[in-house]
Amino acid sequence: MNEHVVVIGAGIGGLVSAALLAARGCDVTVVEAGAGPGGKLRSVMVDGQAIDGGPTVFTMRGVFADIFARCGATLEDHVTMHPATILARHAWGADRLDLFADPAASEAAIGEFAGARAALGYRAFRAEAKRIFDALDRPFLRRTNTDPITLGWRMGLRGFSDYCTLRPYTSLWRALDGYFEDPRLRQLFGRYATYCGSSPFDCPATLMLIAHVEASGVWLIEGGMHRLAQALETLGRRNGVCFRYGAPVSEIAVERGRASGVVLRTGERIAAGAVVCNADPSAIGAGRFGAAARRATTAVPLRRRSLGAMVWTGHARVHGFPLVRHNVFFSDDYAAEFVALAQGRLAGAPSVYICAQDRDGPDHAPAGDTERVQIIVNAPPLGDVSPITPAEIATCTRHMLERVWQSGLSLELAPSTVLTTPGGFETLFPSTGGALYGPASHGWAASFRRQGSRTRIPGLYCAGGSTHPGAGVPMAALSGRLAVECLLSDRASTLRSVRVAMPGGISMRPAQTVPTA
Repeated sequence: MNEHVVVIGAGIGGLVSAALLAARGCDVTVVEAGAGPGGKLRSVMVDGQAIDGGPTVFTMRGVFADIFARCGATLEDHVTMHPATILARHAWGADRLDLFADPAASEAAIGEFAGARAALGYRAFRAEAKRIFDALDRPFLRRTNTDPITLGWRMGLRGFSDYCTLRPYTSLWRALDGYFEDPRLRQLFGRYATYCGSSPFDCPATLMLIAHVEASGVWLIEGGMHRLAQALETLGRRNGVCFRYGAPVSEIAVERGRASGVVLRTGERIAAGAVVCNADPSAIGAGRFGAAARRATTAVPLRRRSLGAMVWTGHARVHGFPLVRHNVFFSDDYAAEFVALAQGRLAGAPSVYICAQDRDGPDHAPAGDTERVQIIVNAPPLGDVSPITPAEIATCTRHMLERVWQSGLSLELAPSTVLTTPGGFETLFPSTGGALYGPASHGWAASFRRQGSRTRIPGLYCAGGSTHPGAGVPMAALSGRLAVECLLSDRASTLRSVRVAMPGGISMRPAQTVPTA
């Protein structure tokens, strides 16, 4: 079998796959259409400075520590980081609430903000979120995707009570009613649904586990989140991975029913024994990688896409509101915001997220007149069918500025600010329409429908935030690890099935690379 593996895409899932495969002795080539690593974990150069233009929250640090260890390195030697004291600052007009790394401090702040019953509700909510996360971490998040029956089998008798109370049939928004009477707190904790591009009114209450992930620790990476992608690239190169940038793939080659390599847009063919695709799986099913590979996955219909976004990246002058690293300014009518998005419209009064990338603490204001910011407003994922017009962009920008102004923040964006719309994200990540999180997590079965590591074509695997176990930087990393485990397990199984003739009539069984998943 050809020991060469081609990885399409240098997003987090692809970078992790490449590094782990190389550490196991595989010959790996990463082909990436862009100019550098990161994928959605991208940086945008504005006025000569790199500014994070993708994910900004780093959690589940242990996932990456384990990946670096498997590659014979340590995370701390490649990335400098420190824990955030304040997880996020939230605002509703003049009202303000911080959540802290210390859960006792968060509970006290909630009690002061909304009363003693709210503090008790938060304590109960936090315990429930932890219970659900602990129940699903190993049998679901760290295993290849499955069906409900197999999940129950994996959880076993000891986990049966947890299996029966994962709350897949109750919406997150409805579940929050049981913990918080204050609608502002339901808004705050419902927002975690948007971490995977979903609506809190339509996603299952199971997703409250995201709140536990963030409450378990947020880390600030020195130099920006894109440094993590650079560190993973360095890790791969150290173990022999060949990176080819500016090399878009036009076709995944299929011979005798299995993946056999890729064809670049230039016509160059790169043979391989296996291919890991870090592009959105929907792109394969939509035929972006050729007709032969199309049957490997299924294209995601528009109605199942996750949220898109309007993302402003640049420098700004700010006055008034005391920004921290992560800030959320909530709309007055959360339900109306998601109704608009579901109808394919930008919300008239959107919630706004601001990452102030030069602020490491509550009292740390950057020196100078301007600072680096990334601003996000949710948008419908229709960049391929209904691009946002200049008039709509102007209106959305005005609504965004009005929203933060209501909380006392004066925000003046520099003329050099870069705005990426769903249409821009469609260009960067084809066949998504600008949906940044793959399929939305709406309905009880959504997590089971997400594309898994294996595809319908042997030798072709998927990795990335649009695949199992889900969206987000640590989930994308886990997807890369799962793709590697499946690939090596399948290779070992194939080798065991081939009996090699030896002199004297003796056949030899090759060593198993990894335990079969």
